[in-house]
Amino acid sequence: MISRIDLRGDALPTGGALRDLLPRAEFDVEAALEKVRPICEAVHHRGDAALIDYAERFDGVTLDQVRVPAAALARALEELDPAVRAGLEESIRRARTVHRAQRRTAHTTQVVPGGTVTEKWVPVGRVGLYAPGGRSVYPSSVIMNAVPAQEAGVESVALASPPQKEFGGLPHPTILAACALLGVDEVYAVGGAQAVAMFAYGTESCAPADMVTGPGNIWVAAAKRYFTGRIGIDTEAGPTEIAVLADATADPVHVAADLISQAEHDPLAAAVLVTDSAELADAVEHELEPQIAATKHVDDRILPALRGRQSAIVLVDGIDEGLRVVDAYGAEHLEIQTADAAAVAQRVRNAGAIFVGPWSPVSLGDYCAGSNHVLPTGGCACHSSGLSVQSFLRGIHIVDYTREALAEVTHHVVTLAEAEDLPAHGAAVKARFGWKVPQQ
Repeated sequence: MISRIDLRGDALPTGGALRDLLPRAEFDVEAALEKVRPICEAVHHRGDAALIDYAERFDGVTLDQVRVPAAALARALEELDPAVRAGLEESIRRARTVHRAQRRTAHTTQVVPGGTVTEKWVPVGRVGLYAPGGRSVYPSSVIMNAVPAQEAGVESVALASPPQKEFGGLPHPTILAACALLGVDEVYAVGGAQAVAMFAYGTESCAPADMVTGPGNIWVAAAKRYFTGRIGIDTEAGPTEIAVLADATADPVHVAADLISQAEHDPLAAAVLVTDSAELADAVEHELEPQIAATKHVDDRILPALRGRQSAIVLVDGIDEGLRVVDAYGAEHLEIQTADAAAVAQRVRNAGAIFVGPWSPVSLGDYCAGSNHVLPTGGCACHSSGLSVQSFLRGIHIVDYTREALAEVTHHVVTLAEAEDLPAHGAAVKARFGWKVPQQ
């Protein structure tokens, strides 16, 4: 059902050697890059016509236009199941509560008398959001992308999601309803790499964006890489991951359920248990079978994910070693199911998000914890953060010095400029004082 990696007994290797021992899905963005290049350039040169052609080719739908009419958004919200609406509204409320607290304010530092540096925070002007629409429908991703952008003060927010044949070429109605609840009224029935290209280049229907965020498949990730430098991106999202650090106190029913819940996303989804308890490992394996038998998406997602090279039970000598393993792995989602889980969680350095104890499962974070579920994958948590208000803000330094404050430091500026063999830099300062360095 799921493989085992036994790291007990010997000292753990360090750095890349340890990472190389851990399971990871194959996700070759570089190979996909060559396939998305002609798609992106077709959108560049043919605009909406290319988007319509790709909708027929990839999604099997014939479109007259890619912009979703306002009436379709209103209808989707009107027809939304009241229970689903209530769940989305609560998810939005909690996400706003958390993300509103992340807002930044300008701060001025007096470096010397008469010399200040102010850092002000400016939101990007326009953002294109992407909501996947392949194996599942993700209105929660609409919330996780739109809320931090809105709370950051982004003035123009647009969203793209693949057209669906069963819904007349529109994105899934729950996606549209989530947009309506959030006040996102600029929505496009465009999927994959072509959606990223639409936001990067702009078309007749869609103005270009400064930034594109949101999870997607390998083609979306490859398109983000293609446009890096032209637009800002959040991350090149790979297959989703869960790692669970657990000891003998963990409930195997909970651990098995959480591994399965992540595996149902995709056959490349990673489910990793790191434990110092062989008894827990055995109990979790025993628990997987009946839980899998009772759920959906078994043959096309869950079993391929759990049996794949990206999933494993990793046995370690103790929690200290387990922490080294999960830090080397850098999971998108990391659950801590140990004794004194809160203290253990504080010791973790690398994770997209950490879920503490038996009552904080990843599923809570996916929908209603208030945290953001757009998180770094593929080990990128060692250097990158999840989506937040900060993702949509730019810090700009404002330097304001008086004549006296500049005079005080001119000799240092001139000395350093000459040390770098850039005499004109020093001259630009000396010119303000009649080409003489002020006396100190």
